Amino acid sequence: MIRIGQLKLNPDHTRQDFIQKIAKTLRVSEAEILDFQIKKQSLDARKKPELKYVYTVDVKVQNEKRIISKNQKNNQVSQVVESRYRFPTGGTMHCQHRPIIIGCGPAGLFCAYLLAQHGYQPLLFERGAAVEERVRDIERFWKTGKLDVESNVQFGEGGAGTFSDGKLNTLVKDAEGRNKKVLQIFVENGAPEDILYTNKPHIGTDILVDVVRNMRNRILQWGGEIHFHSQFVDFEFETEGTVSVTITSNNMVKQYQTEQLVLAIGHSARDTFQMLYEKQLPIVAKPFAVGVRVEHRQQMIDDSQYGSNPPYKLPVASYKVTANLPNKRGVYSFCMCPGGYVVNASSEEGHLAVNGMSYHARDGVNANSAIIVTVTPEDFESRHPLAGVEFQRRLEKRAYQIGSGKVPVQRFEDYCKNQVTEKLGFITPQIKGDYTLANVREIFPEELAHSIELGIKSFDKQIQGFANADTLLSGVESRTSSPIRITRNEELQIENTGIFPCGEGAGYAGGITSAAMDGIKVAEMIATKFAPFDE
Repeated sequence: MIRIGQLKLNPDHTRQDFIQKIAKTLRVSEAEILDFQIKKQSLDARKKPELKYVYTVDVKVQNEKRIISKNQKNNQVSQVVESRYRFPTGGTMHCQHRPIIIGCGPAGLFCAYLLAQHGYQPLLFERGAAVEERVRDIERFWKTGKLDVESNVQFGEGGAGTFSDGKLNTLVKDAEGRNKKVLQIFVENGAPEDILYTNKPHIGTDILVDVVRNMRNRILQWGGEIHFHSQFVDFEFETEGTVSVTITSNNMVKQYQTEQLVLAIGHSARDTFQMLYEKQLPIVAKPFAVGVRVEHRQQMIDDSQYGSNPPYKLPVASYKVTANLPNKRGVYSFCMCPGGYVVNASSEEGHLAVNGMSYHARDGVNANSAIIVTVTPEDFESRHPLAGVEFQRRLEKRAYQIGSGKVPVQRFEDYCKNQVTEKLGFITPQIKGDYTLANVREIFPEELAHSIELGIKSFDKQIQGFANADTLLSGVESRTSSPIRITRNEELQIENTGIFPCGEGAGYAGGITSAAMDGIKVAEMIATKFAPFDE
């Protein structure tokens, strides 16, 4: 296969334009091109208003060796043999019990998917609801304010990422091909094929709901089991490497045994964190970040990134901004949602957290992003491993109080003046759930509040209008990542216990894709030791 990099085309190009460009680059006739496949696509807007799509493509041609030889001095052209992801086989230890996976977010779902596909018949327990029921619970909460503490934006099939933007980009190194495997599994279950090559792949909540349901059905077809409204509340070590797991479901308590217990518990399972700490699992506090959601008109972001009135129809623009402040803190954007909505993402009574969400079309009026500031264990009032959890809770309780249970919203000018917003400017909040005008700054300790202010002002140098007086802030964005890490060894388990901490909640991921990849890693580790389950 021949790979061509840095292939640039106008955004309105046709397939024929593509073939002509390939032929010209390789110095061959169009008839010699048998097929091509896009491997990567990005948009180069550095020379506005001149915009170009930049592609990496794999091309199938007649007489490949001759054409490679002909282009050996062309740095755009190389010969590739594409490696394929391979799930390991060869585990020989036989188990008396099926693997148990706690949590049906990306880590647990992908771990179960790979294990089920290869004959391990896993049992998957999720404290929340199946995704169809979960959608109804969340919509009811946004309309009425009635929170179901077990079925919400944080808990339920698909995890917290289901009700986010569905972004699939990751910075995790991927020599083994797990990232591509994650995207392929999504496509196999109904995601658009362009996520396989776009620079910032995105599904959207509306499509992701169906994808998650399809993945569930395949797990069931392959012999796995999924139990919803089933909470992991305790465990005990038994003899000969077996763990006894206690699950509560519909006011009933059930016991299950397993040799492999995967803890894919998510970043918001605070009661589970407490139980695991009390059971003396190795838990340490880790850095995370907190902040606000900012809203701007999407048109302003498009104009900044593409220039005013570009001659092409382009996807809505995104951005990424970072700043290192004199106080040594980092401020940066996170989970940017073009054409999206701020959502009430609460999961505990009397506490309020926000997140961002986009549908696949990304056709909302506003863009939103988390603007967050780094927090380290030095910021907590204690050295307790769960001190970060309590720090998050304090912020969320304060957000609930100043908004009287509604999402508190503030203009940036008022945030800088530390005063309640009395009237909106030219930006109207696009929020799922009730909101109220308030003083968002009061949520934070002053050093963090001031850091957010300085960060937003610095970002105005990168995106004109970012620090506009009418820019909207809402809070609190507190669930950016887990505040703990459950220590595991090189075999991804807790010192030969058969317990595998996994994904974002255990402190080993930071988003849908990285969590899914970690779930796959754990499935691989189980498969290298244990044979498929044989009843």
